[in-house]
Amino acid sequence: MAAAPSSSAAACFLSSPCPLPRRPRHFPRHLACAAASKHAPAASSSRSLALPSPAPWPRPRRLAELVPAEAAGRLLSSAAGSLIVALASAALILGDAGAASAFVVATPRKLQADELATVRLFQENTPSVVYITNLAVRQDAFTLDVLEVPQGSGSGFVWDKSGHIVTNFHVIRGASDLRVTLADQSVYEAQVVGFDQDKDVAVLRIKAPMDKLRPIPVGVSADLLVGQKVYAIGNPFGLDHTLTTGVISGLRREISSAATGRPIQDVIQTDAAINPGNSGGPLLDSSGNLIGVNTAIYSPSGASSGVGFSIPVDTVGGIVDQLIKFGKVTRPILGIKFAPDQSVEQLGLSGVLVLDAPPNGPAGKAGLQSTKRDAYGRLVLGDIITSVNGAKVTNGSDLYRILDQCKVGETVTVEVLRGDHKEKIPVVLEPKPDES
Repeated sequence: MAAAPSSSAAACFLSSPCPLPRRPRHFPRHLACAAASKHAPAASSSRSLALPSPAPWPRPRRLAELVPAEAAGRLLSSAAGSLIVALASAALILGDAGAASAFVVATPRKLQADELATVRLFQENTPSVVYITNLAVRQDAFTLDVLEVPQGSGSGFVWDKSGHIVTNFHVIRGASDLRVTLADQSVYEAQVVGFDQDKDVAVLRIKAPMDKLRPIPVGVSADLLVGQKVYAIGNPFGLDHTLTTGVISGLRREISSAATGRPIQDVIQTDAAINPGNSGGPLLDSSGNLIGVNTAIYSPSGASSGVGFSIPVDTVGGIVDQLIKFGKVTRPILGIKFAPDQSVEQLGLSGVLVLDAPPNGPAGKAGLQSTKRDAYGRLVLGDIITSVNGAKVTNGSDLYRILDQCKVGETVTVEVLRGDHKEKIPVVLEPKPDES
């Protein structure tokens, strides 16, 4: 009779409208079940024959009663982290930057000392660098309208507060008009003050407010060393105010002027990238001082190949001063035309072969003989210059180098090979004729 109540109780429980307890889905409830079954008292023998009563899963009141302390700590940490991430995401979605900033840690930008020095150098010298546009007059073939079109561009830099701009001569060659763009993008018409074709230097002038003109600090090129850092600022391919860095690769190089072919001595060689458009821009040392004017590159492709050349500032400074004061450079000449060096070498001779010595020139007045043909059409060689003032002359570059050290009106002793004998002839140097 004892089993009947149990059976009816079980039937009442099964038929009860209350739903059956669901299977626990969370780890704490599993632990609670395990703990409850472990500590439950043993059933009496009289109830062992009755059907077990499926009691609902007990709901724990405290987490400490269900899980060990260590596991509870891990659970709380995980829950707190999830809550923080959720709050940060919500703040970002709602656009509350102030709330999100509490959870986002921004790493500050840190630059090395040499990087800071480079950045400072660029910021301080950029206002001194200008962009030069070379305009030429063209006539439209159909409408016959006369137009000004850009035919080239280059770089330059502010020399003084009077508005003088220094650049290369080949940047402005053939221009009908010139425009100078400053660092603040203001554009001014430029006038040519003067130029020196032999050294590829030109000076322009613009009428700009003095507060917009920042002259570049001028340094010294006589004490430069191979390996020291240099910086080039210019407008390569029209990209204004571009900075490239490198070192001095060589000193006392020699290049030829793009206009006259006359050699330019003591040129600085650098591996700082110099491309078309960099011509006329400044070459700076690590202190931000001008040490050269970027002029030429050696490259089969026309782009930078790591071999660039700059005219030293010691040479440029003297030329610029003469151009500003007199509008031209007074340079002494012999007044001769001479044969290419290769032609003289093919004859097995050493020196400068005089092709023409006009009678109204210094050499013609002194009696130097030109190359000519006799009555039978045979070539009669003129005088071959072998030395000037005792300095040996083996080619045209040697002759130019010696003349660059002389002054107008100075008398020099020219030694020539005439036929099979040598003669010494005094020649009074004269200034180079004006060029238009």
